[in-house]
Amino acid sequence: MKESWSAFDTFEHHFRPLVVIELAKDAKEETKEWLTQRIVDKKKNGGAQLLVKPLVKEDGGKIDGNQNVYLVGASHIRLLLGAETVGLVKECNDNSMRTFTYSSRNTFKDFAEDNHDFLTMAERQYIIKHELENLRAKDERMIPGYPQAKLYPGKSIMRRLMTSGILLQIFPLHDTEELKKLRDTWYGQVKISYQPLDQIRCYFGETIALYFGFLEYFTFALVPMAFIGIPYYVFAWEDYDKYVMFASFNLLWSTVILEVWKRCCAIMTYRWGTLLMKRQFEEPRPGFHGVLGINPVTGREEPVYSSIKRQIRIYLVSLPFVCLCLYFSLYVMMIYFELETWALDFHEENESYFSKLMLFLPSIIYAIVIEMMNRIYRYAAEFLTSWENHRLESSHQNHLILKVLVFNFLNCFASLFYIAFVLFDMKLLRQSLATLLITSQILNQFVEALLPYWLQKRHNKKAKKRVYSIKVDTDLSLFEQVNLEKEMGTYLGTFDDYLELFLQFGYVSLFSCVYPLAAVFAVLNNITEMYSDALKICRVFKRPFSQPTANIGVWQLAFETMSIISVVTNCALIGLSPQVNALFPDSKTDLILIVVLAEQMKLAAESLKEETHGEKKMN
Repeated sequence: MKESWSAFDTFEHHFRPLVVIELAKDAKEETKEWLTQRIVDKKKNGGAQLLVKPLVKEDGGKIDGNQNVYLVGASHIRLLLGAETVGLVKECNDNSMRTFTYSSRNTFKDFAEDNHDFLTMAERQYIIKHELENLRAKDERMIPGYPQAKLYPGKSIMRRLMTSGILLQIFPLHDTEELKKLRDTWYGQVKISYQPLDQIRCYFGETIALYFGFLEYFTFALVPMAFIGIPYYVFAWEDYDKYVMFASFNLLWSTVILEVWKRCCAIMTYRWGTLLMKRQFEEPRPGFHGVLGINPVTGREEPVYSSIKRQIRIYLVSLPFVCLCLYFSLYVMMIYFELETWALDFHEENESYFSKLMLFLPSIIYAIVIEMMNRIYRYAAEFLTSWENHRLESSHQNHLILKVLVFNFLNCFASLFYIAFVLFDMKLLRQSLATLLITSQILNQFVEALLPYWLQKRHNKKAKKRVYSIKVDTDLSLFEQVNLEKEMGTYLGTFDDYLELFLQFGYVSLFSCVYPLAAVFAVLNNITEMYSDALKICRVFKRPFSQPTANIGVWQLAFETMSIISVVTNCALIGLSPQVNALFPDSKTDLILIVVLAEQMKLAAESLKEETHGEKKMN
């Protein structure tokens, strides 16, 4: 039986700050008083029943420049009640996994009334975020002090404050001691070992832990390809056509690793409790706008936007724009081939060491241009997807990912397909693949990790000088920590990290049979990626909120789609090889039929496996 919230005293005078709220500098006093009151009010009065305090000096005066920074926390009882509200799944004493309820708390493993570590740090901050986001307007028609910031019953107060520019940011606070322990075991020293995924999950949550788990798994999955690729490259590097065995291995590898990952992912998320966790009702995303109306599902008053208008925007604006970008990408590709022809002619005329180096110049320039185009297109895709005005964040993300993946796939791989199946030049294919792969990895490491880290270190030095210049008798460590963290960049999620792995998977699974060292360079890149991404998330950006998840989401489908394309590509490459052609010297039709049959059998086997997997889940 669910116990009433009013039966508990959840107030504590001294509490541990977990989340920081920063309001605009010109936020009005009546707005701040109203907001803090709503945060601490009891649930029955429409409040969040949390604890909040401003960042203050010991003598009670507010620190200059931080009048609008508030620290939010909750009592132990309040967090346990919140764990029941969000539906956290925890392990019981009988080793089963069940949804946590406060009334049966003593049946859960490691629970004790004085054990404040029963909930992980990430879970506690997720609960507070959930409660703040579900702080809703009752009878208010506007934000006090801001008549233009309209409210209606059931509207999320935090979302309205954010869209009105009154609330600048909400972010979870780092635990400096726990972070230091995690850094020491994670990336503090270079060593060959598994990543501490359970510790990462406890500190950053399941979404981040699953990304690093997938990165680690994918790196290990690349090792067999690398081991086979090294001798294959060394002993047959002059013969570009002896790739049939490697392409055949590619066919199996690209499918098997994704199936094994599903099992590994399910084991991890079951242990963490998110595999069995019920999905929360999804609220409209903060950027969604429309005419005020009644939601037919919930019956609540909220903005409504015509799906017909959205479809018009998608098919009459977004789709033509994406097609135009794809055409421009192909145009740039043809310029690249003209440069390749020029470099080859230059080498034939001069036959020098310099001219030999010049052969790689077009590919390097093209690789840099590809990275620039990918990043510019990403901003355009984000703008278009926001303009389409999707109601749910999941729908927004799916449309954004689709736009980005289609363009990135064509932009990165079109030239390789053209070389393989139009020019039939395996030597150029090997050279282009090697240059594109290595150049993109170097650029990504620099842009995504080294450059942000260097900029953040410079910024931290300036921020520390400002902090120490304020002569106050206060807990300087907390003040300094909040001041430094609120100025850090916001971690935008694992989108770019998964995209990088997706493209890397494409380079390895599609054409590595003609350049067997692709897997070797991918392994080396991923090892450094583990350390640079760990450094980035611990030192460069604000701590992200935990987001419970049971899998890697739409990226699983993206990788599986790439796997299917790789089956078709490798079958086609096998059909083009001189060894296979020698078996059918008189009839090319028989060869084509056999290759198509092998391809269809492989795809049918994958489809059957998916159906079997789906039936097991249903049962």
